[in-house]
Amino acid sequence: MSGEKEDTVFLTAGPEHDGERLDKYLSMLFQDRDVCQSRSFFQKIIRESQVKVNDSCQKANYHVRKGDRIAVTFPAAAETPILPENIPLDILYEDEDLLVVNKPKGMVVHPAAGHYSGTLVNAVMYHCKDSLSGINGAIRPGIVHRIDMDTTGSLIVCKNDQSHVHIAEQIKEHTVTRRYHGIVCGNIKDDTGVIRAPIGRHPADRKKMAVNPKNGRDAVTHYRVLERFSDYTYAEFELETGRTHQIRVHMADIGHPLLGDSLYSGRKWAFSLQGQTLHAMTIGFMHPRSGQYVEVSAPLPEYFRKLLNILRQRSGL
Repeated sequence: MSGEKEDTVFLTAGPEHDGERLDKYLSMLFQDRDVCQSRSFFQKIIRESQVKVNDSCQKANYHVRKGDRIAVTFPAAAETPILPENIPLDILYEDEDLLVVNKPKGMVVHPAAGHYSGTLVNAVMYHCKDSLSGINGAIRPGIVHRIDMDTTGSLIVCKNDQSHVHIAEQIKEHTVTRRYHGIVCGNIKDDTGVIRAPIGRHPADRKKMAVNPKNGRDAVTHYRVLERFSDYTYAEFELETGRTHQIRVHMADIGHPLLGDSLYSGRKWAFSLQGQTLHAMTIGFMHPRSGQYVEVSAPLPEYFRKLLNILRQRSGL
């Protein structure tokens, strides 16, 4: 990867983060972004005066207040080679053109600032050797779409440019089947429904998405209740479009944020969770070579199954 210029991100703290430590606030806010970094990373750049609050430098233990204007300057990325790594992959489907992997929680899909190793790309480079599409460049070989770091489940990786073009076109035309399972806060009123609300960048925080009627792009999410608990709902979501954080934004907008999603809810959780409880269960597509429909499903991760059992027990089910 070639060197890059410094990047300054401007944020405005919302009421849901009032009283949060500065270093914790930043690490949480960027937990699943291309600039995803650890809490220790933010402590380091805070010491180096790369973070300013209301135009002044503060310490890592500064408590953020509602309305604080925060400027974060990320250092320029050094030239870093992207190398294959022998990381185990849970492969759900594979042939000469593509594979579908079950991405674990906490794994970044492709290298970005601060994450040049341990990504899905590093793993598939080792597994596929030189057989990966190159359309998305040197740091995203084979990657035709992505899911968030803390979202688990099915992800397509293309082994050649021809399959990449075919899959990308299906994604563009919204013909790829994408069904997710998630647990949301509260009880969704209707058993089924459709959310039609445009999504764009948050007006005060460009690293966050929001329902944005003025500058957003059309976004449609279908949902179906699978199981109800006393304070939560287990549901299936099917994407008609594929905007960044679409399910997370849509569910938060109707008052039912995903359990564990600190970015879009700001709630305190009764469970020890690592990000949103969301799983890309099923993905279906027309195979680029055979023209046959292929549908692959990823089993729920262990943490998700255990959480469902806990909720059932608490609800007396």
